[in-house]
Amino acid sequence: MHEFLSPISNRRTDRYGGSFENRIRLLLETTHSVRAVWPERLPLAVRISCTDWVEGGWDIEESIELARLLKPEGVDLVDCRSGGMVPDAAIPAGAGYQVPFAERIRREAGIATAAVGCITEPTHADDIIRNGRADMVLLAREFLREPYWLRLATRALGHKDAVSGPVQYSRAW
Repeated sequence: MHEFLSPISNRRTDRYGGSFENRIRLLLETTHSVRAVWPERLPLAVRISCTDWVEGGWDIEESIELARLLKPEGVDLVDCRSGGMVPDAAIPAGAGYQVPFAERIRREAGIATAAVGCITEPTHADDIIRNGRADMVLLAREFLREPYWLRLATRALGHKDAVSGPVQYSRAW
């Protein structure tokens, strides 16, 4: 969907290109269609790229406005990511570098957010949630590096008995 949102990639001249309203149209229509068949009791999340990291590209201000429009469509959570549209973008990657996007969208659009971006330490993830910077922290690469991350996190945060492992791993867990 980001290829429609970003003015860098969206060069359309029809009702799906040009203005902000036109570029977000496909995502809003898709969200509306999904929510129409997805039960209200189940959460609906939308992943967006919050910035292209280049001048003239999609930016955080547009992401905040989009999130405001997604909320009345029945979206429960915005998964806040960034980058990837252009190869020469100067992305300041580092621990939690995308968390400020989740924080701003949560605060300014009034919708739940998920934070991502080089979050590898349990205390860092815990701090993000405890300080209201996001409603959820999503991990991907860290689970590939450390499949027992959840176990390590519960111990690091002083909750070693909070999560039990599968029966077949009871000795190791």
